[in-house]
Amino acid sequence: MGPGDLADVVRIAAAVHPPALAEAPAVFAERRDLYPAGTFLLEVGGRPTGYVLAHPWRAGTIPPLDTLLGALPSAADCLYLHDLALLPAARGLGAAGAIVTRLAAATTHPRLALVAVGGSAPFWRRQGFLPVVSATLGAKLEGYGPNACYMERTAVGSA
Repeated sequence: MGPGDLADVVRIAAAVHPPALAEAPAVFAERRDLYPAGTFLLEVGGRPTGYVLAHPWRAGTIPPLDTLLGALPSAADCLYLHDLALLPAARGLGAAGAIVTRLAAATTHPRLALVAVGGSAPFWRRQGFLPVVSATLGAKLEGYGPNACYMERTAVGSA
């Protein structure tokens, strides 16, 4: 994913996520700039139809939505999947599972982490992620919408 792809990422995000989970274009650009190895744009038939943004982070913590990070944590111990969004044309092709497997194989961190939103926890369970209950995350998860669930999986092997 390069600088020229930002408009497509913003368009896909607006089509996939509810307004309560909207993020400014600067947030997407910063995540891409901070960790280019964790950003991918999916094309189907030459048309952008999905993306993933991932970056090193600290397990058991979550970055607030629509907030610039400034820098990645020096003591990062996981690869955090900030966002994976697919338009309907890209769903059912195995792309999401393939990119999770690719990220898990490529990361130097022992685990992957994410917040499942919009009822997506069953999908993430199929990718090998398990819920992690944490009293300290309660209030922060509220910003991710109803039924948001913090999840982790090991980075070793495939899901």
